[in-house]
Amino acid sequence: MTWPAPQVGQIIRYAYLWKREADAGLEEGQKDRPAVIVVAQRREGSDIRVIVVPITHAPPTDLSDALEIPRATCRRVGLDDERQWIVVSELNSFLWPGPDLRPLPGQGPASVIMGLLPAKLSAMVNERLQARIVQRRIAITARGE
Repeated sequence: MTWPAPQVGQIIRYAYLWKREADAGLEEGQKDRPAVIVVAQRREGSDIRVIVVPITHAPPTDLSDALEIPRATCRRVGLDDERQWIVVSELNSFLWPGPDLRPLPGQGPASVIMGLLPAKLSAMVNERLQARIVQRRIAITARGE
């Protein structure tokens, strides 16, 4: 089984583990959801460290915590018609491919990739993340390999 190479800006199917879930002792996310790859870095050997941010329907209580995805982008990558936000206040980190990737039923590993964010939106996500990192206002959950 060959997994596609991860790239920054890709939207993937993933069992995202929220920090509150990890703090409660859970090891797997309660819901599979789309997530955006914000880092894909090759390490020693063939390991690739991937860092993702979640996409959610829940509007942020603090507008600096998330970016709304334009409807046209949602349609292009196969997200539903409800409003969607990219959360920039927390991250998951894992080795690619991880056990929490979710291919479509009956389809191969390539189906974990839903699409690609537009470059402008990807840059905005990166800017928001960098600001939060500098402010030390970000939570990172390392997922088990």
